[in-house]
Amino acid sequence: MNLAVVGHVEWVEFVRVDHVPAPGEIVHALETWEEAAGGGAVAAVQLANLNGSVHFFTSLGDDEHGRRAREELAARGVTIHSTAAGAPQRRAFTYVDTNGERTISVLGRKQLPSGNDGSLPWEELARCDAVYFVSGDIAALRAARRAPVLVATARELETLRRAAERLDVLVGSGEDASERFEPGELDPSPRTVVTTSGALGGWIRPGGPFRAAPLPGPIEDAYGCGDSFAAGLTFGLAEGLPMDEAVALGARCGAAVLSGRGAYGGQLARGDWSPPPRLDRIG
Repeated sequence: MNLAVVGHVEWVEFVRVDHVPAPGEIVHALETWEEAAGGGAVAAVQLANLNGSVHFFTSLGDDEHGRRAREELAARGVTIHSTAAGAPQRRAFTYVDTNGERTISVLGRKQLPSGNDGSLPWEELARCDAVYFVSGDIAALRAARRAPVLVATARELETLRRAAERLDVLVGSGEDASERFEPGELDPSPRTVVTTSGALGGWIRPGGPFRAAPLPGPIEDAYGCGDSFAAGLTFGLAEGLPMDEAVALGARCGAAVLSGRGAYGGQLARGDWSPPPRLDRIG
């Protein structure tokens, strides 16, 4: 299939610790690593793993971290269409504690792709089976809306509100304040709203609650679970799965990442999910 992600990249340094330090405390790292991540990159790699390829519209810094991000994502099967940010690559510092919870500090302004940048092949989005919108300007969102299926994250509510484009699916979170969505916040309203709630599962509107997918292993690292969920959901809808089954596939993607190291350690590949999973309904 022809799939795309519109979103941002961060170069992330991960530090595993026993616990996140309290004010004034010093803690010792148990492990460190770094990689290109951020919501757009995580979703793009997950879709590349499921589909074999993906278009990624983004903006990259003009420094060594930006160049390393491009090389790493390309090596993971992502076709990158990027504008020059005109600044160093946005970075992030992420603690991962012994419970697998991630705590993130972001360094620098979010670098967004612009739909007004004529150097990027925005017309490609009209030929896509589905697009996941993570971040970008209004023109980028409107270009993404040309695809038959458009999924977006609730993290960018202000952009979604100003663009006034109808979404097929809005993915939000009941646990993260930056991703909460209430009915009436967007006009027109999304056709479907999916809200995740970690181990509790989540809710489809219209539809009902669903349980979380079983974990394939011990909890390792919560980084990237939400965007991997949304990418799996996007892939399922592009495949023509009913909403229940697409959400179930997304839940399996999120659970797999929770059991893996870093942004990509546990991501599902295409052969890991066939036949299509069935949603575990509550009630």
